[in-house]
Amino acid sequence: MRIDIITVLPDLLESPFNHSILKRAKEKGLLEVNLVNLREFSSSKQKQVDDYQYGGGAGMVMMCEPISNCIEHLKKERSYDDIIYMTPDGDVMNQKMMNTFSLKKNIIILCGHYKGIDERIRQLYITKEISIGDYVLSGGELAAAIFVDAVGRLLPGVLSDETSALFDSFQDDLLSPPVYTRPETFKELKVPEVLLSGHEKKINEWRHEQAIERTRTRRPDLLDE
Repeated sequence: MRIDIITVLPDLLESPFNHSILKRAKEKGLLEVNLVNLREFSSSKQKQVDDYQYGGGAGMVMMCEPISNCIEHLKKERSYDDIIYMTPDGDVMNQKMMNTFSLKKNIIILCGHYKGIDERIRQLYITKEISIGDYVLSGGELAAAIFVDAVGRLLPGVLSDETSALFDSFQDDLLSPPVYTRPETFKELKVPEVLLSGHEKKINEWRHEQAIERTRTRRPDLLDE
């Protein structure tokens, strides 16, 4: 999978992709993340990418021309399955959405900044608008990093145990059950006996029951869905 991220702050995204699981995914050639500096596609001497909004009001707006130039440049090199805009008013990201995107080959992510992007870019180029929650960040870079992390770990071969992702929270509309490791007793709290039994069927049943109970108490809305 290749993900091209259009941003005015490429340095902000260097670190998240150079550690842990995403680093291994890149080293294995399973994931390619390309940071594209939007200012390089500005026609002004000052590399301006924003301007005042029509109608007045606080906050600058990212201009059409640099974004259009950048996207058109990328599209000349390859075809893209989706062009994503990270925005608070997009569809809220969830695990099912990430499962779908993990099957894609080439994706562009556009990171907004300031007051947002000119609406005409959304109409002309964007195929999917995604939010990571009901709050506002200074820009779309951190949201893009979250998207890449959530998708990247689902790619076959990325995780050392490929079954691990299948049991993550939300994969079956349930939260994950509690997990334990050594020691068996910690501050008088013991690991549930069933997990020490070695009985795979009973362990799986216990985990499923715990997942349902945890979902019922913490996220009953998932059971309603």
